[in-house]
Amino acid sequence: MTDAQETAAETALRTTGGAPPDDVEKAPIPLLEPREGIPPVTATDEALADVVAAFAAGTGPVAVDAERASGYRYGQRAYLVQLRREGAGSALIDPVGCPDLSGLGAAIADAEWVLHAATQDLPCLREIGMIPTRIFDTELAGRLAGFPRVGLGAMVENVLGFTLEKGHSAVDWSTRPLPDPWLRYAALDVELLVDLRDALEEDLDRQGKLGWAMEEFDAIASAPPAPPRKDPWRRTSGMHKVRRRRQMAVVRELWTARDKVAQRRDVSPGKVLGDGAIVEAALGLPVNVQELTALPGFGHRMGKRQLEQWQAAVDRAKSLPDTALPQPGQQVAGPPPPRAWADKDPAAAARLSAARTAVSALADQLNMPQENLMTPDTVRRVCWEPPRERTVEKISAVLSELGARRWQIEHVAPLLVTALQDVPGQG
Repeated sequence: MTDAQETAAETALRTTGGAPPDDVEKAPIPLLEPREGIPPVTATDEALADVVAAFAAGTGPVAVDAERASGYRYGQRAYLVQLRREGAGSALIDPVGCPDLSGLGAAIADAEWVLHAATQDLPCLREIGMIPTRIFDTELAGRLAGFPRVGLGAMVENVLGFTLEKGHSAVDWSTRPLPDPWLRYAALDVELLVDLRDALEEDLDRQGKLGWAMEEFDAIASAPPAPPRKDPWRRTSGMHKVRRRRQMAVVRELWTARDKVAQRRDVSPGKVLGDGAIVEAALGLPVNVQELTALPGFGHRMGKRQLEQWQAAVDRAKSLPDTALPQPGQQVAGPPPPRAWADKDPAAAARLSAARTAVSALADQLNMPQENLMTPDTVRRVCWEPPRERTVEKISAVLSELGARRWQIEHVAPLLVTALQDVPGQG
């Protein structure tokens, strides 16, 4: 039994069957109901005011989760927010009925927010006014602690000895009213988050990694919102088949037309027109609706008006002057793909190989994924254009500029110096 499991086994958890088993490794038990039952859905300003008061009066960390309707609705907005705090119990809040949760966010701003895979939920929480100052990410904590499976269900079972029912993770959370089984599932997602946080803190502290984790959590909490993606149409699935600039223009026009329709109808773009259909139209360059209809993805169930709007997008792309066509590749700052290094710069390829080997070995020694010790992109950038003076100080400065945390720099900078200098002909 790990330290985390021993710590968790001592906490007073509750299920419909009673307290946790003595040996959580041997007898995990299903968590069937929230401790106080399924909380009512908060969907009015009056009810929200009561929740805000309760959570402001609560103590300790706040477990926070959000459910989106990915694959069903346009964008990544939250359709349900779940919280739990000592002294306040659990709350389920409907952001459709209560679109501004900035008051709630302010009420718990000084508390530590406990989330699982925080980077997935923080953007949609920010949209409704919930912005933490301190977080504890139980998924990231699991990675740093060396757990091979870090999904919430796996972590709760392996660390705390309970099994969570995960059958509703991919449902349409924009459905109203939300069925009771979904609400039960949502409430249980925050039921044990603080318990999991406490157990993982013990485990990280035992391994000497707690300070590293706190640096990671601070970096996530203080990170600015991600900028809009440049040329998002280039991420169309199957884009690698599209070689000619005129065909790329068709993808761009169809993607843009689809996005406008999806946004207007508030549905997932894939439900309007599939990526495969866009690529088929780009490759086929149909001259009229009849030819378009014959292509995969533009079948008989599609109405005439829809077909005409897609053909119009194809026609717009075909009529563009050459100067308005997209370039073959998206200009990306930084080094080229590693597979091209051997031809472009054999010395850089040798540096990268040595650095990867060293970082991978240390990650194994520290029992954590290599990408959590140092992101592969950061390693590539240093190896492609290392500083003239390959000292720990210079390499550390470069790593810091690239966003590496202090604990990562302390571990990896000496390795990179050695790796870069050990390459024949380098130094």
